[in-house]
Amino acid sequence: MTIARRVLLTLSALAFASAAAAAGDPVAGRAKAFTCTGCHGIPGWSNPYPDYRVPKLGGQNAQYIVSALQEYKSGARPFPTMRAQAMSLSAQDMQDIAAFLTQAPHAAEEVH
Repeated sequence: MTIARRVLLTLSALAFASAAAAAGDPVAGRAKAFTCTGCHGIPGWSNPYPDYRVPKLGGQNAQYIVSALQEYKSGARPFPTMRAQAMSLSAQDMQDIAAFLTQAPHAAEEVH
């Protein structure tokens, strides 16, 4: 594969990722992310069992958020609480939530 082709493929992938991130509505996502903040929007929150620190989602990559939600919904990521949350989400809901959470480093904390 030529260098020019590799560059073109890389740029195409980046454009696709940007288009996927732009597909969500951050205003709609703000309301839809409300339940997410119960765990992900509390500074210093950790899960009591099993013991781990709950990740903060504000400023996270949109495609990562969408992919994670899809994996929870499908059962590929086996965390029951997240699976229950993701089961009710449509593809558009996931895009909207991702668009909201990526807009600012502390987006999830701004829902309250």
